[in-house]
Amino acid sequence: MGERPTARIPVASESGYHSPQLDVAVRLNTNESPFPPPPGFVEAVAEAVRGVDWNRYPDRSATRLRAALAQRYGVTPGQVFAANGSNEVLQSLLLAYGGAGRSVAVFEPTYAMYSQIARTTGTRLLKGRRATDFSLDSGTARRLVLGEQPDMVILCSPNNPTGTPAADGLVADLEEAVGTYGGLLLVDEAYGEFAHGSAADLVSEDRSLVVSRTFSKTWAMAGARLGYLIAPTWCVAELEKVALPYHLDALKLEVGVLALDYADEMLDRVESLVAERDRVAHELARLPVTTWPSAANFILLRPESRPGVEVWQDLVDRSVLVRDFTAMPGMDGCLRVTIGSRVENETFLDALREALR
Repeated sequence: MGERPTARIPVASESGYHSPQLDVAVRLNTNESPFPPPPGFVEAVAEAVRGVDWNRYPDRSATRLRAALAQRYGVTPGQVFAANGSNEVLQSLLLAYGGAGRSVAVFEPTYAMYSQIARTTGTRLLKGRRATDFSLDSGTARRLVLGEQPDMVILCSPNNPTGTPAADGLVADLEEAVGTYGGLLLVDEAYGEFAHGSAADLVSEDRSLVVSRTFSKTWAMAGARLGYLIAPTWCVAELEKVALPYHLDALKLEVGVLALDYADEMLDRVESLVAERDRVAHELARLPVTTWPSAANFILLRPESRPGVEVWQDLVDRSVLVRDFTAMPGMDGCLRVTIGSRVENETFLDALREALR
């Protein structure tokens, strides 16, 4: 047998994105919604399945889904790009605006997939640092952007895994900065519905600003893998060139349109989860842990009485799974807990109290 082919170095050196999927009673590690979609939605999807022409390719332009999203955000369908989760949105952006000889700036600690997709698309990665409280001020961010002039800048707000929202004026300041040399600013609002306001209101044809969102969190559809981008038409046109033909299947297109009919029910769940987030934060304040204010559906915490990795294992032993960030640079000893149902949250708090003793 001859020599095996080898992958490109940026790919071969990757370990891939990993979030443990363990058999536990309470899973609070992947920021999913603890509630399934409303029963009416499930029935509507079942009916839609019967009407799918499975022997035909789906609508390559995602016409109805883009129109429905455009109506929701007050933009035109030409300003909407839909993909298989916001990760494919990000990949499409870097395929179009990144690549060899180009760069992307991120502000760490932040979502690990930004760096991974940058490397796999051959885009040079520039790393800015957040403050010790995980905030990011305009002066720090602008110095990196104007000094390095990256082709693309990614700002996660609320930031994952810290829950930190963008400071007032930061998005506008960064958009102004990238506009001076022809860069592109992406504001990733995967958890945007849990915070106040949206950068989507700033998207226009004369701004180098795009905003990504997802159906996975607010819409309780992590299993559907559907995300989208609000952007100028000139940006969407470039993304359509790099997207694979028919990359959104026919059922997914139906599911996305149907979900938007249940906006009131979904937003009621957001309000419920925000209330639970605040209640859990209040309970955590009574324990020997450090926490940071969160505008998302999760809370970052650092145990002070024991090493975080030991606490994580003790929670697993009690059939509760949270996310271990203890080895992530800048987040020594930190764990992240998704806000679940009240019963799940109480189980987590009880297990954490035991683990901290």
